[in-house]
Amino acid sequence: MKKHESPQPVTMFEALIPVAALVLLVGLSYYLFGDGGSNGPNQVALVVATMIAVFIGWRRGHSLKSLGEAASASVSSGIGAIFILFAVGALIGTWAMCGTIVAMVYYGLRLLSPDYFYVTAAAICALISFSIGTSWTVAGTVGIGLMGISQSMDLNPAITAGAVISGAYFGDKSSPLSDSANLAAAAAGVDLYHHVRETLLTSLVAIVIALAVFYLFGRPGDFDASDELAAMQNAFHISPVLFAPLVLVVALTLFRMPPFTTIFLGALAGGLVAVFVEPARVITFAAAREGVPTGIALLKGVWLALVSGYKAATGNPALDTLLTRGGMDSMLNTIWLIITALAFGGVVEKCGVIERIIAPVVQWAKSGGALVGSLVVATIATNIVTADQFIAVVLPARMFKNAFAARGYAPVVLSRSVGDSATTTGALIPWNSCGAYMAATLGVSTLSYAPFAVFCIASPLLTVAIAYAGIRMPRVSQAPSVASTGDEP
Repeated sequence: MKKHESPQPVTMFEALIPVAALVLLVGLSYYLFGDGGSNGPNQVALVVATMIAVFIGWRRGHSLKSLGEAASASVSSGIGAIFILFAVGALIGTWAMCGTIVAMVYYGLRLLSPDYFYVTAAAICALISFSIGTSWTVAGTVGIGLMGISQSMDLNPAITAGAVISGAYFGDKSSPLSDSANLAAAAAGVDLYHHVRETLLTSLVAIVIALAVFYLFGRPGDFDASDELAAMQNAFHISPVLFAPLVLVVALTLFRMPPFTTIFLGALAGGLVAVFVEPARVITFAAAREGVPTGIALLKGVWLALVSGYKAATGNPALDTLLTRGGMDSMLNTIWLIITALAFGGVVEKCGVIERIIAPVVQWAKSGGALVGSLVVATIATNIVTADQFIAVVLPARMFKNAFAARGYAPVVLSRSVGDSATTTGALIPWNSCGAYMAATLGVSTLSYAPFAVFCIASPLLTVAIAYAGIRMPRVSQAPSVASTGDEP
């Protein structure tokens, strides 16, 4: 085959091939394996789609080496997320062993009612996420406890996960402490606090809609938690001391410590609390050889919880199910999914697939509503194809920036539209790093909770709606032409 001296742009047909292959293969995976697709079949689908993209890029003049380097660079960009996943797995393991999860469930059962549990869960997560600016930390700490409470109340885990994610992404999209909010503002060239003020327009409406929906999902009726509460009291020494690891995580987040450091220190704090509060439990879990010093047995127990999670043996089946979880190794399937997804994203970005698909859309959009709608579709498509929320913020913003400027719209319209669509929709895609993380952390598949992630669905729809309605679409004065004298018009 004759090779071009330099890579040539892909055609529209070629650009659609790897995307269509991915959608087809993932759909087939779900048909054959159901929710278990993330345990391996989806990863195979992504690898096959990546090879198809590599072939198309090679035909267009890209060397196999450059395509491999693009895949490696993309995977490297996700190393931070991978280490956070390891930290969350370790945290879940030690928090299950020391009793932090049980304490959250215990006090939650005493304070919350099934009649308003879903709406309360969403509100709690929204408040905390706005305070600390991260959806991942909220889901990996408070979210785990709320999932446990939901399980004990025999409520729908998919709706609970949707409520947790809705609340968590409210802060991720709107808080000035959020990485994604800062990135959206920077990508559009907007002052952060100006971006946050505009983003709150859609965020507040979306969270009100979400809270109203979750209120309607409430389950009227009596709920007697006495048996569950008694079982927890018999198995653990429940006291406010067990919340110490959670308090530490929140405090470190407020001090802007890196997420991995924050979460892993929270995991170590859980192990330390277990050693002092539940030493007998730690030693039993360690199953150390006879004659091993107590200190070594305690170290082994905490180490095991960090690596492979806690295996509860309280004698209460429901409580054992709640607490048998966690460990770094529990995140390996999710990490495998993220690696393959990022590799696919790196190759298609190198080949120019996203740019080729988006370019006609930019040219087609004439009105402000159509332009914003096109941007939203582009960001969602980028989230699907590249499997990375941050790429979905930066790439469409870069491609649409000139179009927004040419139509006279203020840059904040671009930043708000990107934030409303890119930040929230990643959690709805099974192979996106956000969707994979939420599914692994909350124990509910992405496709199961996605219909109930009301905030994440409402946000992009609202940003398109207000654009078509002409609400909050500020313009800037037109720049002087080349032939002007340089004076303001």
